[in-house]
Amino acid sequence: MLSPIESSLNPESHLSLNSLSQELSTPLFSGVANGTPISIRSRFVGERLNLKTLETTAPLSSNPLLIRAGSDGCAVLFRYGVVVLFNLSAIEEVSFLENLKPLISEPAQTVVSEQIEAIFDAEAKERIGSTAIWLQDRSVERLQVVADIFAKSVILEYYENQIARLFERIRPFADAIQNQGVRRPKDRELLRQIGGTLLIQHKMVGIVEVGEKPDPLWERPDLERLYLRLEDEYELRERLLALERKLALVSRTAETALELMQHDSSHRVEWYIVALIVVEILLSVYELWLKKA
Repeated sequence: MLSPIESSLNPESHLSLNSLSQELSTPLFSGVANGTPISIRSRFVGERLNLKTLETTAPLSSNPLLIRAGSDGCAVLFRYGVVVLFNLSAIEEVSFLENLKPLISEPAQTVVSEQIEAIFDAEAKERIGSTAIWLQDRSVERLQVVADIFAKSVILEYYENQIARLFERIRPFADAIQNQGVRRPKDRELLRQIGGTLLIQHKMVGIVEVGEKPDPLWERPDLERLYLRLEDEYELRERLLALERKLALVSRTAETALELMQHDSSHRVEWYIVALIVVEILLSVYELWLKKA
């Protein structure tokens, strides 16, 4: 359930995360027959989820945090602001996300999400289709691996949108470098773009760890084939490399423009100094002339 502090942030809500949960002993998706598809929905909810302040009596796993949700579903929560929901109805999803709000830092302004169906069949070969993924069992570790892939796919999409906007803002800097007649942006604008680029790089490398494998694979190496298959299907590494190249280009463009502006500024300062020296010489000559006069 939510802590007293979190409840005070949302006094009108009497629905906690655990009120959507079943008993820990109940099997996951107990009401879902083999071969029946369930929904998987991954959603970016904010810049960060403060999971340390979350109190829950029914965690199925802690890294990443997996808890029961809805009448017969579960949710995987990632601290970098992504939630992956398994087998929740639309109403249950809205209720769950509403009660999650006190834990969200900098809530998302636009919806970034992905959805697919999962089909559990012990006899079927695990594979990924255009609208569904086939899984052999409903183990916690398998769900965590799937959730990790979908969470990273959504966060990459979020960063792709962020960097696309960065490209739009960085274009005037490139135009100013190429065309002398174009008004050059101010130093403060350039520093802001460089700062934004560094912040995205910090989040991707230090917080999200897109290129790292999930912890459950250490205990279940047999799931690595599934992970690699999903990683390849959603092109996580290729998308990450593309983002890194774009970030490097944005950073290099802004830094080049800033260096040129500083170079021009140093030239102006030199001319100001020369002008002051000339003025001082003229004043000295004028004073000498007055004395002789």
